[in-house]
Amino acid sequence: MEMLAHLADGFATSLSPLNILIVVLGVTAGLFIGAMPGLGSVNGVAIVLPLTFVVPPSSAIILLAAIYYGAMYGGAISSILLGIPGASTAVATTFDGRPMAQQGKAGLALIAAAVASFVGGTISVILFTLFAAPLADIALKFGPAEEFALVLMAFTTFVGLGGDDILKTIVMICLGLVLSTVGLDLISGQPRLIFFDQPGFYSGISFLVLAIGVYGIGEVLYTIETSKTAPHVTPAKITLKELGAGLREMNKLWRTMTMGSVLGFFVGMLPAAGATPAALMSYGIAKSTSKTGHTFGKGNIEGVAAPETANNAASTGSLLPMLTLGIPGSPTTALLLGGMVMWGLVPGPMLFIEDPDFVWGLISSLYTANFAAVAINIALIPLFVWALRMPFTVLCALVLVLCIVGGFAPSQKMHDVWLIAGFGVGGYLLRKADYPMAPLVLALVLGPLMEKSFRQTLIAERGDVFAFIERPLSGAFMALALLFFLLPLINYLRKSAKRKMAPAE
Repeated sequence: MEMLAHLADGFATSLSPLNILIVVLGVTAGLFIGAMPGLGSVNGVAIVLPLTFVVPPSSAIILLAAIYYGAMYGGAISSILLGIPGASTAVATTFDGRPMAQQGKAGLALIAAAVASFVGGTISVILFTLFAAPLADIALKFGPAEEFALVLMAFTTFVGLGGDDILKTIVMICLGLVLSTVGLDLISGQPRLIFFDQPGFYSGISFLVLAIGVYGIGEVLYTIETSKTAPHVTPAKITLKELGAGLREMNKLWRTMTMGSVLGFFVGMLPAAGATPAALMSYGIAKSTSKTGHTFGKGNIEGVAAPETANNAASTGSLLPMLTLGIPGSPTTALLLGGMVMWGLVPGPMLFIEDPDFVWGLISSLYTANFAAVAINIALIPLFVWALRMPFTVLCALVLVLCIVGGFAPSQKMHDVWLIAGFGVGGYLLRKADYPMAPLVLALVLGPLMEKSFRQTLIAERGDVFAFIERPLSGAFMALALLFFLLPLINYLRKSAKRKMAPAE
């Protein structure tokens, strides 16, 4: 009953006229951002984040969450109409969405994506509401040792579960941790890593500057280089007759959508996983369990529904550890975490006690955003088709201007603008070399928390490093961290053993 009372209070916040307007604007902007190839939820949140200082923190996080939600919906639009995923989270949607569009079923594919996204979002928000408070209660037992072990586990999940080159992932985590130490020492107050004696470095490197540079400037430069010609846009119209037929068709896929939603939510909670692997896993499981699995990849509507439920559910799941533990579950939630810190909020279990209006306002806004996203998505499909024909040169110019203005506005220092330019070029070169960007941003955001909890533990325990493994919770997290770190080696040894046994068999 207490949870329902909190949720009712949250709806009183999220259903205020200002927040309803913010949800509609955020979802609409997110749909366009998600639909544009080369952009995505991370880029959208990074570009819009500086604009949130003009509204209260609760409205700011609602706006960014609505953009995040909308971008998850929008990614399917370009996947289906262009055959190019709007973001990596929609890669699996192209497998069957594009063939459906080429068969003249673009409208049905878009309806399937929108309805599946709505189902995935709804189930995951209900799970979020049920799990948020209990997880926050558990997190109240955390001390500095547990915080350090949990952050360490978050980093090792990128090594064990991330799917990228392991060495490159470790390099990017280390680079992010180094950048997080720039500025004044936490305890002694002595300056550290003040490059070229520039006074701008005394205040450290803002995650916002890094995110805008890497995900804004860097992605634009990379996309300009890789997109040589404008892709063909498949026309699509949504009539009431098609909408009714699509809803009847989707009613048959409730088992696939339920499985994708639950799987996506729990995979999304893992720091290194997020929506992309959740969507691919859901697609694979749906294909293996479907009676028509042989038609996957040839225009099977089930192949659109499965990844779309999972990636939307994962986007909600990744918010849960961010709010309750202060550990983001995806690059986008890492930006949201940094934004909350900038607004003076401290993510973690105490947030539920100190700022319940903020927390439950955000949770209730996810319900509102989900309903707004499906309605706006279906209503504006003709507009999305038109917008996808926009020359990419125009879109790039708009993004670059927003990045520069967004980077300058919070601090009003040219130092940050030059850093954005430097990080943009650096991000572009690292992207060309196939270095993952997510571990870099995550390490910069979590680096100060990791250093603080590590040093607090050592000071309290008088330098005894065994304190991290002697405490039950921190010891369990350290063991999991070690397991995740060794997981690639275990998989390699297992595959090697199978290869050696193959000729004998």
